[in-house]
This record gives sequence, C-alpha cells and structure tokens, in this order.
Amino acid sequence: KVDLGSLARVGRRPKGLLITLVINWVVKPFTMALIAWLFFKNLFLPLIGEELADQYVAGTIILAAAPCTAMVFVWSYLTDGDPAYTLVQVSVNDLIMLVLFAPVVTLLVSGASAPTVPFSVLLYSVVTFIVIPLGLGSLSRRVLIRMKGEEWFREQYLRRFHPVTIVALLATLVLIFALQSANITGRFLHVILIALPILLQVYLNSSLAYGLMKLFRVPHAIAAPGALIGAS
Repeated sequence: KVDLGSLARVGRRPKGLLITLVINWVVKPFTMALIAWLFFKNLFLPLIGEELADQYVAGTIILAAAPCTAMVFVWSYLTDGDPAYTLVQVSVNDLIMLVLFAPVVTLLVSGASAPTVPFSVLLYSVVTFIVIPLGLGSLSRRVLIRMKGEEWFREQYLRRFHPVTIVALLATLVLIFALQSANITGRFLHVILIALPILLQVYLNSSLAYGLMKLFRVPHAIAAPGALIGAS
C-alpha cells in the first residue's frame, strides 16, 4: 500500500505531516526515555532489580523510536481518516526511519546507561524489517500497476488483499504472544509494570499531537490518524 510517489503531494497540506513527524522523532523517543527512567530506574526498581531495569529501559526506547506502520491504515479506517494523507504520512515516516532509527536509539540507550545495543544490530534490523519489505512492496506495486493498470490495482487487488493484511497482522500478534507465553505467564507482574509507562507515553503523545493538530486547525480526518501515528 505504501506509494513512494505520494511524497510529491506532501507540500499541499504540510501541517498535519509536520506535527506527526515532530511528535514521532523529536518528542516521543525522548519522553519515552524519561518516563522509562522514572518508572524502571526509580519507582519500580525495588520490584525488578537493577539489571532488568536497564533492559526494560533499553527495550522501551527501541519500541518508542520505531513508528508503527503496519497498523496505521487500520487506525486511519477506524477513525474515519483520510486514506490518501495517511499514505503520505506512512511513506515519509518509512524513509525517515531508514536514517534516524539507529542513531536515535544509540543516543538514547547510551545516555540512559542501559545495555549497549551494537549499531550493527540496529542497522541489520533496519535493513531486514524496513528496507527489504519497503523495497519489495514498492517493486511489486510498480510491476502490478504496469501489468494490470492502476485502476485494477486500487479497485480490485487492494480490496481483495485488505483482509489478508488484517489476518496477517492478527496472526503475527498471536504468534508473538505464543512464543513469549512462558515469559508472559512467568513474569505477569513485569508485563503490567512495562505496560504502565508505555500507556502513559501513548496517551501523553497522542493527546499532545491531536491538541497541536486542533490548534493549527488540521481537520479530524488528518488529525486523528496523525495523533495515533505520532504516539505509536
């Protein structure tokens, strides 16, 4: 679904995109690092210990520095968002993530005195989970449009493929939880403790993003998905 050609439309309505990017890359990683330090290194330290506290800080920083793209289209649909503008936001975020994810994580993890994450590992993650899927998706999009036409691609292929996307996302979630079932059941208290700062970050940044959108008179169809993208 990601159309890199949609980047040409960025300049038409830039406010929503700019606010989302500022929240995603300037605010969210740093607020998550601060919130994680406050909870894990202070409030929850007697319950989890120093070693796990450092690991949880690093994990939440990595999570916050990687904007979600897979579920964005679902959120846009559920909030009556503008699908074309959501496409622009996802395309821009994917490209920025190629450049900023590894440096931001390295900076914040080292600054938080958390376990060092090798830059090569972060780079490998970017290539494996962003560059390759994005490249293959863009290539397949171009090939299908060239073979069948853009109208067929949008009206038939994407509509038929949409349920597959939802099922695949749900299956991924089930698989992740199944593989981590022992950790979840064995450390259920820790799961709750980890969820609390993450939820706080999500509510804080989504509210901030939506508030800024409304302040600058960005319509709801752009503001609602943008706020969720900014906090994801």
